[in-house]
Amino acid sequence: MAHATLSHSLILSSSRFSRLGYSTRFLRHPNPLSLPLTRQRFRCYCSDQTSPSVRKRVVSGVQPTGSIHLGNYLGAIKNWVALQDTYETLFFIVDLHAITLPYDPLELRKATRDTAALYLACGVDISKASVFVQSHVRAHVDLMWLLSSSTPIGWLQKMTQFKEKSRKEGGENASVSLLTYPVLMAADILLYKSDFVPVGEDQKQHLELARDLAQRVNNLYGGRKWKKLGGHGGSIFKIPEPLIPQVGARVMSLTDGRSKMSKSAPSDQSRINLLDSKDLIADKIKRCKTDSFVGLEYDNAERPECNNLLSVYQIVSGKTKDEVMEECKDMSWGTFKPLLTDAVVEHLSPIQVRYQEITAESAYLDKVLTEGADKATEIAEVTIRNLKQAMGFYI
Repeated sequence: MAHATLSHSLILSSSRFSRLGYSTRFLRHPNPLSLPLTRQRFRCYCSDQTSPSVRKRVVSGVQPTGSIHLGNYLGAIKNWVALQDTYETLFFIVDLHAITLPYDPLELRKATRDTAALYLACGVDISKASVFVQSHVRAHVDLMWLLSSSTPIGWLQKMTQFKEKSRKEGGENASVSLLTYPVLMAADILLYKSDFVPVGEDQKQHLELARDLAQRVNNLYGGRKWKKLGGHGGSIFKIPEPLIPQVGARVMSLTDGRSKMSKSAPSDQSRINLLDSKDLIADKIKRCKTDSFVGLEYDNAERPECNNLLSVYQIVSGKTKDEVMEECKDMSWGTFKPLLTDAVVEHLSPIQVRYQEITAESAYLDKVLTEGADKATEIAEVTIRNLKQAMGFYI
């Protein structure tokens, strides 16, 4: 969920892991309540490792701030389209996360609907996935508050994004929500008893926090303690595992191949927005940062821009890495950039057309979001009720 992209999921028994072909060996500290956040470990799984006969649950979302760009799409949303055929999926617009920094209320309202429309335009199928707005399911905030009571403040102060963003906001002038939003992100993940969390490399710390909180709450309130209060005992939360796509997990800036493509970057030249016109896309790619090396190649640490642009071309063209390398290895930038432009424009064109169709049908989008929130609420209320019972609330 970085702050911009969220994706969500827990303890499976050893026998269930064995049936799925997973290793049951986890690097766990004997006392997870005292283990420092940075020392926790988890295993990563790719989307092709799950048995098609077992439908696990995946939850993910994107912030409605700024325009959804190629990085959001290739790094997250495009992968959702593939995941919805294998997993039970819930995709939402994380509007509550969007207010941790200064924002325009009118823009938030518009961007929330635009983001939902782009989800559908990109191929999210409402017959396979639930699409909803985070704030339309009250349980997100309820669970955040309940988890906050078990969250050591030191864990939050160590979060890299809090340190970076609070410095930008002037230290003491930063909002409390900037410190606590990782707890909300953990609530997003744990609320739906998800099994896997599609995350980029830069999101692992947030997933670690969700895992730590799940284990902490399970130890504090689960098992026999919960059973004595009338519950069924055992674990209250599942422990989420990361699901990192093999390609496109992190699309980099057009102006700096070592920085992630971001909505918050000052220059619009650094990103390709999904709704950019053909001419604007061509201009951005023509002016993007490259290098003076001869030929094109993947995986050269001295050529981050080259690796990034080849990876983008590979995904939007649907070709394999070997096919791209064979096609492009002897190309100059002057030859490759128009090729990349054509591939990106061709890939985004049907998305832009579908987006216009969806936004023209306001009632349809409202219906999709309402039905999605209703489905999500059914799942979420069970989680909240179980936790409240285990924590001793009178329910």
